[in-house]
Amino acid sequence: MTLPFAMTAPLRFAPLPLIEHATRLVFAQVVRQHPDLFDRLGEHADKRYAFVPTDLPLGFLIEPAARRISVHRKPHLPAADACMGGTFVLLLALLEGQLDGDAVFFSRSLTITGDMEAMLALRNALDDCNIDLPADIARMSGPFAPLVRRAASEIRTRALSGEAARWN
Repeated sequence: MTLPFAMTAPLRFAPLPLIEHATRLVFAQVVRQHPDLFDRLGEHADKRYAFVPTDLPLGFLIEPAARRISVHRKPHLPAADACMGGTFVLLLALLEGQLDGDAVFFSRSLTITGDMEAMLALRNALDDCNIDLPADIARMSGPFAPLVRRAASEIRTRALSGEAARWN
């Protein structure tokens, strides 16, 4: 599923520090809920991983050793050791292990450049963590947690209904 332009257009004008702050809050929550997320990277923990959604005007750089994420506007993305590109929904589905990474790679819906070994190590680490973004985000929502979890789960289900069917 490609995000509609009407949803992505505001990201072109929103202040980057605001986008980055929200991204860092979610990233910190995921790392807090899955503290061993980057442990399986071994020699690849010091690498820089870029994630470039094809349907967003942004890219994300993750530095596991520093437990840091940064957001950059395209085309001003910093150098990375390994880079993964695909639609935003596809990248989130891979983060959660909702889709078969090999299938989307060989269907050419996902591009990987740079250090393939590092990206494979990251994929294996993610597979072991069982990340559930709606649950992780809900934990940040205080008394609204049940509502946020339900809404986020419904959004994920609807977004993935087309993606999962396409790959199965």
